[in-house]
Amino acid sequence: MNHEFVEKKIGLMGVLIALVISIGGLVEIVPLYFQGVSREPAPGVEPYDALRLAGRDIYVREGCYNCHSQMVRPFLSETERYGPYSLAGESVYDRPFQFGSKRTGPDLARVGGRYSDEWHRVHLINPRDVVPESNMPGYPWLAQRGVDGALIEKKMRTLGTLGHPYTEDDYAGAAAMVEGKTELQALIAYLQGLGTNVGPGG
Repeated sequence: MNHEFVEKKIGLMGVLIALVISIGGLVEIVPLYFQGVSREPAPGVEPYDALRLAGRDIYVREGCYNCHSQMVRPFLSETERYGPYSLAGESVYDRPFQFGSKRTGPDLARVGGRYSDEWHRVHLINPRDVVPESNMPGYPWLAQRGVDGALIEKKMRTLGTLGHPYTEDDYAGAAAMVEGKTELQALIAYLQGLGTNVGPGG
């Protein structure tokens, strides 16, 4: 089959392109299912508690991943700026993972503990109060909205069916953990936990 024949038959060319992409994708993806390091949590990594899970959902809802990645690549320029490179086992409880590739803002994989809760509060309400050159929008409404405890418990139970090792005590205590908490507090809790459990070598 020569190129000229294929190029004149657009339907055939489309099928062949899809076939090549599918084979390439399988070659990349299938081996990961057999590597424990990509399926098992790294030492110290646990599923999100109710408050951090709520914060993670707010992070996704507000589109934070559009400007912030959560993956430190294994290059000197990356590790000097952001900290130890990311491990596959750190993200086993992320559905979907937040690796990202866009960095309008800095990578957040190791942001936990770098700033105080108060710094995050001010920054999320009006970023220019702490970083004058920031082009990040403010999220003041998060301080006005409460977290729905019943919804978080349902989400935890759903994640439990997908293999997250939550216990009945985790489910029972979910609503109490987020009671009276604002979405802003939940998002800060999520950010404060990022990268605090593990680094290269465990």
